[in-house]
Amino acid sequence: MKKSILSLALCALLSSHLAWADPLVIAHRGASGYLPEHTMESTTLAFALGADFIEQDVVISKDGVPVVLHDIHLDTVTDVAAKFPQRMRDDGRFYALDFTLAELKTLTVHERSTTEGKQVFKQRYQGNAQFSIATFEEQIELISQLNRQFGKNIGFYPEIKSPAWHREQGVDISKIVMKTLRKHDLDDAEKAIYVQCFDYAELKRLRHELGAKVKLIQLLGENDWGESPTDYDELRTPEKLKELAAVAQGIGPWIPQLVNMQTMQPTGLVKRAHEAGLDVHPYTFRQDALPQGINSQQALDLLFKQLKVDGLFTDFTDTVVNYVNAQAQ
Repeated sequence: MKKSILSLALCALLSSHLAWADPLVIAHRGASGYLPEHTMESTTLAFALGADFIEQDVVISKDGVPVVLHDIHLDTVTDVAAKFPQRMRDDGRFYALDFTLAELKTLTVHERSTTEGKQVFKQRYQGNAQFSIATFEEQIELISQLNRQFGKNIGFYPEIKSPAWHREQGVDISKIVMKTLRKHDLDDAEKAIYVQCFDYAELKRLRHELGAKVKLIQLLGENDWGESPTDYDELRTPEKLKELAAVAQGIGPWIPQLVNMQTMQPTGLVKRAHEAGLDVHPYTFRQDALPQGINSQQALDLLFKQLKVDGLFTDFTDTVVNYVNAQAQ
């Protein structure tokens, strides 16, 4: 049987890999490949499956409580439209910031869907259990207690979501997140925690104005996504990566920024980041959304053995943990 062009490219890339070094397995929104994202149940499963870090995307409620949701919107992961149909804004969306924590707690979290109500990943969780929105502090407590009871040190990986938008609404999300971290003694570079953000100006503000000591990660998107005012093309240059290294400990790039998805050839970003002294934690490995012609083993070989990323966000914690453990043997 003839090998695909992608498979041949992968074989060529992997022929010169160096010695294995254990990378970090970061549970993307918990064990989101199996249970609705960011729920306490998804977080618990990610812990049980052996993640090194578990992600918490943080937005703010109307009464100033940091809650764990991937978006500032509620309609693609909850039944908010059915329970509060009159609470949408003029753009037709429902915003977490418009609801108190008590109101948010009445919502049922479901598997991610489109705004038209179609499930994004069709083979994922299809049940109707009563999952709910968690606060940031609830997830900190859950992971801390599991760590205590099982003798583990599974880390936290919060993301400050849309800080510029929150400030436009009169809310300083970064101050709220930092206050929460300090309450739990987590603003510490030696602790198992990274704080990530797409907004480079906000990352610098965290370090210089808000005095953050915690490890920081600059997330990299594409300029046309509208994630922040940051120029991500410029930020990927050697000069900007060196500047970034004075503020952050690493970058969180989108996987297609690391490798050309047609040829499977590296773009050089990992090498440039490492030369600047930055770790590289790309997003997101999804075994149910791989490029055509590539299986999980090939994708993970490329990321870990050839590109030598230092960690990986994944919806499927067990797949990546099993891979890393097998390579370490």
